[in-house]
Amino acid sequence: AFFTALVFWAILKWEHHADQPGADKWIVFIFYMMGLSIGVHLLNLLTISAIVMVYYFRRFKPTTWGIVFALLTGIVITGLVQVVVIQYTIKGAGAFDIFFVNSLSLPFFSGFGLYFVLLAALLTWGLLFKEEKYSPLKIRLWMVLFVLIIALPVLINSAGGGGGKFFKLLIGLAIAWCAGYIIKQHALRQFKMALWCFAFMLLGYSTYFTTLIRSNADVSVDMYNVDNPVSLVGYLSRDQYGDWPILYGPDFTDPAPTIEGADVYAKGKNNYEVAGKAIVQDWGAAPSAHIFPRMWNPSNDRHEVDTYRDFSGMSEGDQPTMSDNIKYFVRYQTGWMYLRYFMWNFSGKQNDLEGFGNVRDGNAITGISFIDDMFLGDQSKLPDSIHKNNKSYNRMYLLPFILGIAGLVFQALKAKRDFIVTALLFFFTGFAIVLYLNQAGLQPRERDYAYAGSFYVFALWIGLGVIWVKEILEKFAFKGKAGLANYAAAGLCFLAVPVLMGSQEWDDHDRSKKTLARDLARDYLESCPPNAILFSFGDNDTYPLWYAQEVEGIRPDVRVMVNTLLGTDWYMNELRYKVNESAPFDIIFTPEQIMGDKRNVSYFVNDVPGYDKSKYYDLYSVLKNVTGSDEPAFTRQAGNGNTVNLVPTHKFSVPVDLNTVRTNGTVHEGDSVVSELHLDIPEQRNFLVKNDLAILAIIAANKWNRPICFTSPQELGDLGLSKYVRLRGLSYQLVPVLNGNVDNDVAYKTIMEKFTYGNASTPGVYYDEENRRHLNSIKFAHAQIAMSLVDAGKKDSARKVLEHFDQNVLESNFPYGMTSNQGNLHDYFSFRFLQACYESGDLTLAAKVTASLKKDLQQQMTYYKSLGDIMRDEELAANANMMLQGKGGNLSDRQARFAQDILSTYQLLMQMAEWDKQYHGNSIKKEGP
Repeated sequence: AFFTALVFWAILKWEHHADQPGADKWIVFIFYMMGLSIGVHLLNLLTISAIVMVYYFRRFKPTTWGIVFALLTGIVITGLVQVVVIQYTIKGAGAFDIFFVNSLSLPFFSGFGLYFVLLAALLTWGLLFKEEKYSPLKIRLWMVLFVLIIALPVLINSAGGGGGKFFKLLIGLAIAWCAGYIIKQHALRQFKMALWCFAFMLLGYSTYFTTLIRSNADVSVDMYNVDNPVSLVGYLSRDQYGDWPILYGPDFTDPAPTIEGADVYAKGKNNYEVAGKAIVQDWGAAPSAHIFPRMWNPSNDRHEVDTYRDFSGMSEGDQPTMSDNIKYFVRYQTGWMYLRYFMWNFSGKQNDLEGFGNVRDGNAITGISFIDDMFLGDQSKLPDSIHKNNKSYNRMYLLPFILGIAGLVFQALKAKRDFIVTALLFFFTGFAIVLYLNQAGLQPRERDYAYAGSFYVFALWIGLGVIWVKEILEKFAFKGKAGLANYAAAGLCFLAVPVLMGSQEWDDHDRSKKTLARDLARDYLESCPPNAILFSFGDNDTYPLWYAQEVEGIRPDVRVMVNTLLGTDWYMNELRYKVNESAPFDIIFTPEQIMGDKRNVSYFVNDVPGYDKSKYYDLYSVLKNVTGSDEPAFTRQAGNGNTVNLVPTHKFSVPVDLNTVRTNGTVHEGDSVVSELHLDIPEQRNFLVKNDLAILAIIAANKWNRPICFTSPQELGDLGLSKYVRLRGLSYQLVPVLNGNVDNDVAYKTIMEKFTYGNASTPGVYYDEENRRHLNSIKFAHAQIAMSLVDAGKKDSARKVLEHFDQNVLESNFPYGMTSNQGNLHDYFSFRFLQACYESGDLTLAAKVTASLKKDLQQQMTYYKSLGDIMRDEELAANANMMLQGKGGNLSDRQARFAQDILSTYQLLMQMAEWDKQYHGNSIKKEGP
């Protein structure tokens, strides 16, 4: 956002001084800033078309075809920056390095350095061209050399036949030679200006080279391990974000075939080694490929296909048509994933629940009741927790939107050139992103941040709308009194827009008092024994953990392992060296065995000699001698001709050294320690991915010498580990105790002495939905530990744990009863907390939790009934249950979206009624000494 504003300000600065000597320095400055901005985000490049249009209107007399040509020029420059600057320069340097290291036996970085020396020399030569010594031959030669430096290394190392590469190169050279004819003597100044811009953009972009320096220092957080030019190529190519069709491709019913791309190289000991082939999807090869494919993703992992059908109106089994693609584009990609965010900012927002297309969660509103009720149902029936008590319930009554539209029209009528520039900027930072991203649903998070540039532009129109209001007042209200009209317009618009927006939106954007990310990480880390290995799952756990360790120095003895990164060779190899105070450790496999795509997938088979599917086999031996072997007996040929490694059993054992686990505190006196862990991988699993293989390898190689912990046990079921983990606070430790559940003494001490709660005891701190998920995890941990203490006969300690949470988390900040999506999880965790209150005998706290929880659940039932004709709770729940079981159910379309929530809400209310009868009037029983 900062760079977007800066570069647009700079081109306006140039526009005002364009006829003065040295004014073009602003254009060079713009490209330098764009080079720097690449290190932040690529969205800044979308301003190029608007900047080119400002340049065109200032330097040339506008014509229709001139405007069209300028627009196309802006698009071409954007593409050249994306391809030539961002991709080909780095790919070329990487290809040079591969050639110099592998073919000439020179050191790493030799080709990389020479490439940029040659590029700098070529740029310097071009900048030395003088008009009085103009030579067309030199210009054409320069163009040819430029194409050779940029394109030749990439073509040499790309996939495909030699003839095809040579033909592509000849075409490029021919275009370059012809382009030299265009640059006449009088255009030499513009040519040199383009070189200055290219050079300074590269200079700004070169800040990425610091990643090479940093990575070679083997720092603890070393994403992608960018310690050589080849890994830098992959890092800057953003391979981790995948690929998708934009203009031409198939529908989700006809997945695109995959083809092998170029060789993938990895840094070896003395040279670069081929680590596999790049696998790319050939979007145009699918039979159903067509222009403007919007419904392309065949996966349904995040309900992508379901979303296609919901928003396009398709029925099960229908084949998508062009009309369906357009409907999905308009309704979901444009309406839901852009215009909804736009209206959040300038009209109003329903609440902070992540929206999935229903009428309850995260919609845009106006604040004008009859309009909102017309589209979303009776808003007054919404539960208070997601309506009037939700800080994201923002009502701006369309006033900012109307003033912005007025400013847009005003500019279009009064200054057409400025309007074209502003409209282009608005389009490219808004709708163009929608077109490019081609988003499948459902997205893992709201994406409103991606369109901040277009919101900037609309804010400009709001400012111009003030001038329009001033002119209206001057003409009709103040009869030519410009001074009074100025004051009146400024005052009226100030109250109607900035003051209104601030009063409505500041409270749900204020993070000044919130420390939850850091405190969550602290709670995870402090729940681990000394020198532990902690596996985390997902970015929202991982980045706070890294911050806590690297910035605040919290528990540097704990080694954080990120499950999502364990599928990469570079991350697994980082385990081999010390990080902070955490010693390196063995992971069974050598660097060569996990290089590139090796063992990305290892397949279960039942026909390896010597393995009985009914018996358990030592995990270390299997991984070391079978899965880690490349012998023909332990490999198979896949359908694509690649060799894959095998896993000969679904049953593993991990022996337990009783002396070790008792000495290092893994188990306690009184624990029923098993002699070995029995890990049962579900039979329906056909393979292990590298992430899973890494976790198992670390457990097998560790041999109980270091504690192994996890931030969540949910991801461990498929590895057979969940029955061997024990809660120590917020983290779970792997222990050789079957169904150990909770380490009572350790967990109690951790919570009472070390836990922090994100400053939730301070009034007025706002926690959005993602924050509340983490607070719910903390709340649930308190409930689990309290229940375990109750089972151990320590009810007084259990009450202290529950009351400790209640005292440190104000209900005004984080209510016990609150509507949430994804199956009413917020209320479910509070329900479990309430159960712990009852069983520990804390009826006072139970009454407090019950009041909040019951209010929200009853309001939910009232809301769900308002969406249809059914008016009795039990009847509504029965129909929801029938629908979930696939037996029909008489629910309205709007109610059907909440079938799971309706059923869970009713069930929670019924169980709470039972508890109220059971515990009403019971007194708190103190535990004995």
